[in-house]
Amino acid sequence: MIAVKKYVWLLLVVALLACNRDAQVREIPVNDFFKTQDRALYRLSPNGKYLSYLTLKDKKQHLVVEDLEKGSITEISKLEERNINFYCWVSNDELIYYKEKEGSRFQTDLYIVNKNGTQERVLSNDGKSKVRLLEDQLIEDKFLLVSSNKRDSTVFDVYKLNVRDGQMIVAAKNPGNFTDWLTDSKGKLRMAISTDGVNESVWYRENEARPFQKIITNNFKTTLWPVAFSENKPNTIYAISNVNRDKNALVEIDCITGKEKNVLFAEDTLNVVEAQYSKRRGKMDFVVYETWKKEKHYLSDDAKKLYQGLEKLIPDAESKIIHQDKNEQHFIVRTFTDRSPGAYYLYNSGSNSLKKLSDINPSIKEDEMCEMKPISYITNDGFKINGYLTLPLGVQPENLPVVVMPHNGPGQRNSWGFNADVQFLANRGYAVLQVNYRGSTGYGKEFYAAGFKQWGQKIQQDVDAGVHWLIKQKIADPQRVAIYGYGFGGLIAINSAVNNNKLYKCAGSSTGILNLFSYLKAIPPFLTSNLQMYYEIVGNPDKDAEYMRQASPVFHADKINIPVFITQNSKDPRINGNDAVQFVKELKKLNLPVTYMEKEDSKSPLNREEARKKSYAALELFLQGNLKKR
Repeated sequence: MIAVKKYVWLLLVVALLACNRDAQVREIPVNDFFKTQDRALYRLSPNGKYLSYLTLKDKKQHLVVEDLEKGSITEISKLEERNINFYCWVSNDELIYYKEKEGSRFQTDLYIVNKNGTQERVLSNDGKSKVRLLEDQLIEDKFLLVSSNKRDSTVFDVYKLNVRDGQMIVAAKNPGNFTDWLTDSKGKLRMAISTDGVNESVWYRENEARPFQKIITNNFKTTLWPVAFSENKPNTIYAISNVNRDKNALVEIDCITGKEKNVLFAEDTLNVVEAQYSKRRGKMDFVVYETWKKEKHYLSDDAKKLYQGLEKLIPDAESKIIHQDKNEQHFIVRTFTDRSPGAYYLYNSGSNSLKKLSDINPSIKEDEMCEMKPISYITNDGFKINGYLTLPLGVQPENLPVVVMPHNGPGQRNSWGFNADVQFLANRGYAVLQVNYRGSTGYGKEFYAAGFKQWGQKIQQDVDAGVHWLIKQKIADPQRVAIYGYGFGGLIAINSAVNNNKLYKCAGSSTGILNLFSYLKAIPPFLTSNLQMYYEIVGNPDKDAEYMRQASPVFHADKINIPVFITQNSKDPRINGNDAVQFVKELKKLNLPVTYMEKEDSKSPLNREEARKKSYAALELFLQGNLKKR
């Protein structure tokens, strides 16, 4: 076993190895790729006169409000060893935020504070329940609509939270299977989503005095995401839907009949992934569809004019509006490319002016990063698999060491954009292959469903086929291929060490799923209504025990004969940390080469940054030692 204890020694070894790199390419320090943002979570007050954001200073996190007219800055909340993981404006004078609980990284208290930092008070601090904000606008200048599982840990009811005295009044009681709620533009609760674990239903009411009525039921494989209620068409909702089609479209649905009555955008080869609605204009602005990149299709001339104006001001980057004031005059804009994490800007549409707020990571220089290019190939059973290939700078794309990075799941996908992990590995001289294996979202429901219960089987074959494709293209050196992933990507990576150790030289997992049985047991109580869905996607422990055991690498340490790298936070509630510990013990008993490292469970962003630095330095050493350059 490779002991990872002496961090200084690690950096020294890595630095010595770096001396052998091509002199034309600067080897960028590990931590430059993974710096914690100095400023993040920008928000505008409803009237657009104030800008807020989170900032780090002296290891403390601050919530800051800036008066855009006067330029004055007020620190309204200062935290030490605790974090704000969400906040928003609820009026022109007040903000609410979630503060992490003392001693628990995943429990939060809800606070409200004035924009000048006065009268901070707790609204909810029940350690046994969670509170979720449904609507960020105040009703009657004192109520917020929230959902909470305070009555029953397994379900979320809707409450009117009085921000003046902290009292919560039940607005809608969950019958037991409602998983989501939707309000109209006036903050009225009009729609709910329920599930029995396999089928999802949409419930509607014309006003809050009437009971909810079920109007639509679909299997969970079918997408129906309500976006917004129409302002000028009664009982009509806009939704992203693939009902009776393979790809997502933007449609209008009659809420009385539950029937689709109009298609705003649909294309057989394009999959809609986002839709933007303007509350001020009461219209849909655009849809976003994703092929190898995300593209917009405009439904509003105003939105088209706005974004075309932005493109002229920021011509060499993708731009996304992440927040705006109520009158849609001032906007927070984030930019990015595949070679740059981008920056935040304040945009004034009236004057068509742009003010830079901050870089997301100023340590990253775009000309030192690598292009992320789309690739595709056909599997032996005829599936077209899409993905991305990032090639290192300064070398010919021939006979290269490769790191395969399968994405997390279930569902999800790789998308075009800046990826710090990918750029870090490419800077170290590796070609990086990202595969959107069957079961990935974004390619239609047939492709998505094709990955169900295929962990360790056809999903594995899709990833392996990508490696064979790279070898056939003479890009990959067949003797220098590694695989590394997070979560379910880690499951795929360690299964590669179990099932295909001739194709891969080494395998690594970060917070990986090593045991499908444990994964299902770790699902929290408030998600138990989705358990039958997980049984279809991942496997049913009663009916699919043999398959699940075969697809869980924790049971197959004896089949591994290549080096393995495992890192995890053993206190992460999303995984069973004991699985990795037991797995590593089994590998050690068999005298197999394994690197094991535990991430620190730190609440400080800066301390977590230091833990990341150690983890990636260890990964770099592991890959360098097993994929030696020729």
